Amino acid sequence: MADQLSQLECSIETIINIFHQYSVRLGHPDTLNQKELKQLVKKELPNFLKKQKKNDNAINKILEDLDTNGDKQLNFEEFSILVGRLTVASHEEMHKNAPEGEGHSHGPGFGEGGQGHCHSHGGHGHGHSH
Repeated sequence: MADQLSQLECSIETIINIFHQYSVRLGHPDTLNQKELKQLVKKELPNFLKKQKKNDNAINKILEDLDTNGDKQLNFEEFSILVGRLTVASHEEMHKNAPEGEGHSHGPGFGEGGQGHCHSHGGHGHGHSH
C-alpha cells in the first residue's frame, strides 16, 4: 500500500486532474484547444488571471505564447509552463506584499482576497489513461 501523498504531491496531482477535466471535453482528449483553455482560465484561474479571463484576445495570446509546437492546442507540457509562470508571479507578489522586517516572510499572493485561503484536499483524482 502506498504512503499518503504529501501536500505538494496532492497539489501536483490536482494540476494534472484539472488539466484533464478540461482537455477531454472537445477534440483530442490530451490537449486543450482554445475553447477548453478559455473555460479553464475562467473557472480555475479567476484570481490569478483576473484581467485575462474577461478578454478572449488575452486568452488567445496565452495560447499562442505557450503553443511551442504550433498546433493551436496545449499539451500538458505546454500547459505546465503556464502553471510555472503563474507560480513564480504569485511568489513575487507575495514578496511585494510581505511585512517589513527581518527574515523571509510572505504576504498575500494572487489568490488572496478572493474566496480565502487555500485548503489541502485529499486525492480526488479523475481517471485518465493514455
